[in-house]
Amino acid sequence: MSEAARSLLQRWGASFRKGTDFDSWGQLVEAIDEYQILARHLQKEAQSQHNNSEFTEDQKKTIAKIATCLELRSAALQSTQSQDEFKLEDLKKLEPILKNILTYNKEFPFDVQPVPLRKILAPGEEEHLEFEEDDEEGGAGAGSPDSFPARVPGANKGTLLPRLPSEPGMTLLTINIEKIGLKDAGQCIDPYITVSVKDLNGIDLTPVQDTPVALRKEDTYVHFNVDIEIQKHIERLTKGAAIFFEFKHYKPKKRFTSTKCFAFMEMDEIKPGAIVIELYKKPTDFKRKKLQLLTKKPLYLHLHQTLHKE
Repeated sequence: MSEAARSLLQRWGASFRKGTDFDSWGQLVEAIDEYQILARHLQKEAQSQHNNSEFTEDQKKTIAKIATCLELRSAALQSTQSQDEFKLEDLKKLEPILKNILTYNKEFPFDVQPVPLRKILAPGEEEHLEFEEDDEEGGAGAGSPDSFPARVPGANKGTLLPRLPSEPGMTLLTINIEKIGLKDAGQCIDPYITVSVKDLNGIDLTPVQDTPVALRKEDTYVHFNVDIEIQKHIERLTKGAAIFFEFKHYKPKKRFTSTKCFAFMEMDEIKPGAIVIELYKKPTDFKRKKLQLLTKKPLYLHLHQTLHKE
């Protein structure tokens, strides 16, 4: 075993134990953070090129499946329903597999699949990359056509969900994402928006949804005109919750999909009609503690809200 592989396995093992310890102690927010960070690092290794990896292709498939299980456990901790949960005792079965990944040759104990092949960054990792969008002039994608070839699996269709069934006295929210204003809108390749509803600790309260790739680019706007059905009745959202919109686009030079900026809407802003909300610099701050505006220019995310009440 190379020194690099040994070091990686030690770090992964420590992170795995830290997550399962938090989980067993009932510190669910910390467990979810640890699981998600480790999952991103495992996915990153699993998707690395052969000559840049310490592991064989079969070993990387196993690593990717462990990452999927970490995501499943994380999702189970965030779910209010118990069916189809991925249990802590199931996850603990994977620790010896990860520890002995170089010699593991048995069938994987769970019927899971690796996430689709794409470059995935650990949370906060993007901010350490070389100069980004605000410093780019005429970068990759400048002058590219207004129709976008799909580079992210499923990006053209998105992952939008239908409206929930109505309930007497309860309110559902449809948000139409009309357009986003960006100074370099014409340079964005395969742009789409990830929509999530988070509590004050940054934990998902509903399933995350991706819009399809944008319809067109025009001057300083990327146009979407797509409806998002929020997957929880407004009355059932926890106090302090917010709806987040992360604008993402493909960066061909680095071959990954990057978050360019984000916006959010708090509960007191939920009211029928049009609304424009400010854009903030990445990384996305789901806890809303260190916010920095993307630009001083009058560029915003343009939305239209519709409330449905029985």
